[in-house]
Amino acid sequence: MDATRLEAALGHKQELARNFDLVSLTSLGIVIANSWASTGGTIVAALENGGPMAVLYGLVLVSIFYALISASLAELASSIPSAGGVYHWSSVLSQKHGQVVGFFTGYLNACAWLLSACSVGSMLGNEVIAMYILQNPDTQWHRWQVFVTFQLLIWICCGIVCFGNRWIPLINRVALAFSMVGLAVTIAVLAIMPKNHASNSSVWTSYTNNTGGWPDGICFLTGLINAAFAVGVPDCISHLSEEVPHPELRVPQGIMLQLLTSFLTSFVYLVALFYSIQDLDAISHSRISFFPTAEIYRQATGSNAGAIGLVAVLFLATFPTLIGTFVTGGRMWWSLARDNATPCAAYFSHVDSKCKSPFRATFAMAAMVSGLGFIYIASTTAFQALVSSYIVLSTLSYLGAILPHLLTGRKNIVPGPFYLGQQLGFLVNVSTVAYISVTVVFFCFPLVLPVTAANMNYTSVIIVGLVTLTAVWWAFRGRRDYRGPQYNIEAAQQLSGPDTAKGECVLTEPDSRDCRVKERGSDGVGPG
Repeated sequence: MDATRLEAALGHKQELARNFDLVSLTSLGIVIANSWASTGGTIVAALENGGPMAVLYGLVLVSIFYALISASLAELASSIPSAGGVYHWSSVLSQKHGQVVGFFTGYLNACAWLLSACSVGSMLGNEVIAMYILQNPDTQWHRWQVFVTFQLLIWICCGIVCFGNRWIPLINRVALAFSMVGLAVTIAVLAIMPKNHASNSSVWTSYTNNTGGWPDGICFLTGLINAAFAVGVPDCISHLSEEVPHPELRVPQGIMLQLLTSFLTSFVYLVALFYSIQDLDAISHSRISFFPTAEIYRQATGSNAGAIGLVAVLFLATFPTLIGTFVTGGRMWWSLARDNATPCAAYFSHVDSKCKSPFRATFAMAAMVSGLGFIYIASTTAFQALVSSYIVLSTLSYLGAILPHLLTGRKNIVPGPFYLGQQLGFLVNVSTVAYISVTVVFFCFPLVLPVTAANMNYTSVIIVGLVTLTAVWWAFRGRRDYRGPQYNIEAAQQLSGPDTAKGECVLTEPDSRDCRVKERGSDGVGPG
């Protein structure tokens, strides 16, 4: 792809080095999703909401719909390969309200990556404490233990991303290799060591509803959050569009490969995990019930030492996920700053010439994540709330890009190499919008009844709070100073071929960021 014309089409200067190839790009996506390790770390809610059967069938169902989401985003990434991702797409695809839609979509996505880092950091912290308690049975679990570990991990990973940017592609490859080896070792241990395996009925047909009153249908839908967390990061690769050669090809390929790998690895791992369960009831009553996977490992291996070894594998496989989350999240906040959407935008939009990375934006993200870590001390349900909030925020940001594309008849882009076509694309987009509209509601439901302050699902509170803060920031700063992403259709058409450039980008309103095609020759522009 012609780099100069790509800059013209996207409306910004190329500042990041294109040092990712397809392998390292896909590796980053797989490492960030790290589905088998992530689902092992967040399985606590799913075991209460349906049990193993609901988890496995729920993963299949969610993966089907996330394939549609991934295809929708891959199509947009192929047409508009920008580090802003859904933020950039929503801005230029909306007609009269692209500026405000893009602003809110950008903040939804950026905040989603904040909460993703919180979730992964909390998960890693619980894994460390679980190993310590298994080694020291007399030790009691306390929130402050996880909090301290969380803070250490956050800043270690931030430092790796800020100062080791050129090594990130290599780290991704190594992390992917270790994750796959760790998966194979874990499955082998879970298959060989248990004295007895769970019955087929307990894994595939036995339904467990421990919600205290929700009907089985609602119980199942709320439990889908675990599967969504495992495969729900299809946009992560898109934020590296400006760091890979031929992004119009490589980014869509990476998005779809990531989803396929995420589903296969998490499904195989979960089957092995559930067949190794000796006593399902004991999982929720164990002294390490705060991290139930550790109890399953202990049952499978028959010893604390064996459980420690498998949790260590889980930790080492998940640690690069936090690194990748800062890579992607930092690029997202940098994209917002580049368009003057953040406080001190000129400062945070800076790309460090020595590190070749958005150092300041990444550091700022780490500072916000570190501050949000105090929520963990305040509430025992904070971890689940953060997980749910991340999924809801991210899918809402996807909706912010896909819905305008659908409402404008899928006509406001120049199709890239990955194009679904009008009819198939319409069906895929409609199905995606329907799935997101349903699940964001159920993911805000309380997980158990009766509802108390201790077990309340605070996802809706977090979402409303973040949207309110964004609205206030838009009113006081965004409406006046925010300029928003650009999209020059004429330059984009030239990227597809020199004979296809038939229009130019125009604004439908003085304050709009909508790019509509103006045909040449209709008003004396170009040959008639």
